Amino acid sequence: MTAPFSDLGSFLAHLEAQKDLVRVRAEVDPRLEMTEIATRLVKAGGPAVVFERATGSPYPVAINFMATARRLEWALGRAPAQIGEELAAAAEDFAPPTVSALWRHRGLVARALKMRPQRVVGPAVVELPRLDTWPVLTCWPEDGGRFVTLPLVITKSPSNGRQNLGMYRLQVYDERTTGMHIQIERGGGAHYAEYESRGESMPVAVALGGDPVTILASVLPLPENMDELSFAGFLRNQRTRVFSLSNGLQAPANAEFVLEGHVPIHERRLEGPFGDHFGHYSHAAPFPVFYVSKVHRRQNPIYPATVVGKPPQEDKFLGNAVQEMLLPLLKVMRPELVDLWAYFEAGFHNLAVASVRQRYPKEAVKTALGLMGQGQMSLTKCVVLVDPSVNVRKFGDVLDALRTHFNPAEDWILLPGTPQDTLDFTSFKMNLGSKMILDATSLGPQNQPTTSARPSRVEVDGVEFPARNWRDALLVVRTSGPGRPLIEKILRNPAFSGYNLIAAVSEDVPLDDDELLLWGLFTRFDCARDVVPASVKMNGAWPAYLGPLGVDATWKSGYPKPLVMKEDIVHRVNRRWKEYGL
Repeated sequence: MTAPFSDLGSFLAHLEAQKDLVRVRAEVDPRLEMTEIATRLVKAGGPAVVFERATGSPYPVAINFMATARRLEWALGRAPAQIGEELAAAAEDFAPPTVSALWRHRGLVARALKMRPQRVVGPAVVELPRLDTWPVLTCWPEDGGRFVTLPLVITKSPSNGRQNLGMYRLQVYDERTTGMHIQIERGGGAHYAEYESRGESMPVAVALGGDPVTILASVLPLPENMDELSFAGFLRNQRTRVFSLSNGLQAPANAEFVLEGHVPIHERRLEGPFGDHFGHYSHAAPFPVFYVSKVHRRQNPIYPATVVGKPPQEDKFLGNAVQEMLLPLLKVMRPELVDLWAYFEAGFHNLAVASVRQRYPKEAVKTALGLMGQGQMSLTKCVVLVDPSVNVRKFGDVLDALRTHFNPAEDWILLPGTPQDTLDFTSFKMNLGSKMILDATSLGPQNQPTTSARPSRVEVDGVEFPARNWRDALLVVRTSGPGRPLIEKILRNPAFSGYNLIAAVSEDVPLDDDELLLWGLFTRFDCARDVVPASVKMNGAWPAYLGPLGVDATWKSGYPKPLVMKEDIVHRVNRRWKEYGL
């Protein structure tokens, strides 16, 4: 099946025909106001939006156009999981390849022939950059400025000439200069390291818009030397139409805008802070600088944007689609893996649950260690292992497994001093942190904990704290003060010894909202620094962690602030809601 959309405009037209897009004709400010509208609509499962009159700009803004599962199925022409199953079936059948296997998968073979991009003429208008006239969003009140939030950044390896397509935010400094939040763990970051080692400036192009398959391809964690524009052709079953730039790169010809320029070596400028998908402001830090020499654009372009912040946001649906597409291939490489799910509520990288079919004790741990060293999974902070019968996508079921089968003395594995997501602030060291594995599978000797009560409040030293007993596995206590002393006192209280996990969260984390509780838990602790066992017994160099594990998931001094919209913006959107026509 062919994904039917040739560009962003045709996809938006389809959404409008399906009554899944609203055009807002009232003037709306890209500074904060659009964010407040977009976040409300995502939470309500509302339509995509085109803001036809953006304050201070001649260009309309499209937002939330991939913020539901059904929109992604329309974009791809089928369910993401179906694509994954097709790829996995071919991978299994082609090992080794045979004539009969080629015939059975002749449709996929034909699709593979569509991977080579097709060179065509580029957009109609070529002009000097005037980024000051673009409707670039300021998403959150304490952002360092305006940020391009949906850029498709194109780079090329100087050693083998292969291109990479990634999504790295761009802070707009002036009409022709932006930051380049290019992380070393990503393909573009690896290319930049190559250029710096050679003493050469890196050519860069940034596309905005294009067909939705190309946009989705930019966030796929493909092998480092696989060109995402080529893979987009495979997914779309049509060759990606590209045009050549004067800096030697090729960019999507169907983009709304393409910025052409370079990133010099050894030059850094303060970038951020920026409200990111962990629901906090990422710290301001020095990052490379992108100098734009020219802009290629359509005659009447649409500026595409997205918002990231506290869950749920549009990245929930993009990330879930990526998981659905790649899981079947992971299962081909690791046959014991039954299911795997990274939780959008925790920013994806902070929590993943894997169900494993074990043939011997601790085989699941071997699987977890392998996954945590593979591609983008290497940035995962916490992996929970469960049996095949457990639904990894329902956290309540995962907690049942942790209650029944997790024994900290045998099943907690701490990995300090590991690479970490650049946006993870919990270790106070950029790109460094720690990881942990919680083995809640049933093969081998087990501990069967029981809890004595279901408290809604916990008393410590005569002071009561709001609490939630979550499936008798996890006791969460909310506090306005530091979490570590509170956790240590609760761990010493025999009344709470029946829990396997006890966590403290801050006052801004609601105990009765599962999404935000997962967010508050998993974005605010470093495994090595903030996970505390009730006691430790050493057997040589092997520690046995006895009693419950305590987790200090409170906000700490030195952490960036959580994202909160300004009250005057909230009131403005409340007052204007009918005017928007939403």
